[in-house]
Amino acid sequence: MPSPIPDSLDRARRAWVVPAGLVALCLIPVAAGAARLVMLGRHAPVTPENARFFAAPAPVVLHILGASIYSLGGALQFAAPLRRRHSFHRKTGRIVTAAGLTAALTGLWMTLFYPRPPGDGAALSGVRMIVGSAMLACLILGFRAIRRREIDEHAAWMTRAYALGLGAGTQALLHLAWLAAGPPPPEVGHTLLMTAGWALNAAIAEHAIRRRRSRAVDPTAQLLQR
Repeated sequence: MPSPIPDSLDRARRAWVVPAGLVALCLIPVAAGAARLVMLGRHAPVTPENARFFAAPAPVVLHILGASIYSLGGALQFAAPLRRRHSFHRKTGRIVTAAGLTAALTGLWMTLFYPRPPGDGAALSGVRMIVGSAMLACLILGFRAIRRREIDEHAAWMTRAYALGLGAGTQALLHLAWLAAGPPPPEVGHTLLMTAGWALNAAIAEHAIRRRRSRAVDPTAQLLQR
């Protein structure tokens, strides 16, 4: 009969696979955001690509800080060992939610009021408004659900919000794959890749939510998770 110790160690390792993957996925946008903060702090030369940030730096600084905390802190919320520590999950969840709201609201503000950067068209601005509004709505619905002690609904809405917030990581991978195959995408291609990143994340989130709900009604799956 196999020892239960290797089984418990294997389950512990599996519990960190998803959070580790999410952290890895958000490293590129977090690093890009940090580089942009350094650029603003060092008063780099103004170019057509960064002029809007120098003209109104507060929204982009808040967006980068909020998105970075949200993506990194949000990844930890998917770690089952940490979720079982209710005080940790509750306290960090408040910080992550506040950071997500900051990222969503500043993202919407920048889409509305910043001049469009080269390569971004009206179609992409429209998609950004839809995604930012959807992320904001999911965070609000997730907060409302936990206030009502609706744990499953809370988890579902927060998963959807996180998937949309992590779109930048998937978009970076899609753009890198495109660049590896040829020249930078034109405006239409850029819009399609950006949209595909959010859509792919949303689809994965819905799959994860359905899978979690199916396990919740399956006593065998519940036993294996313990």
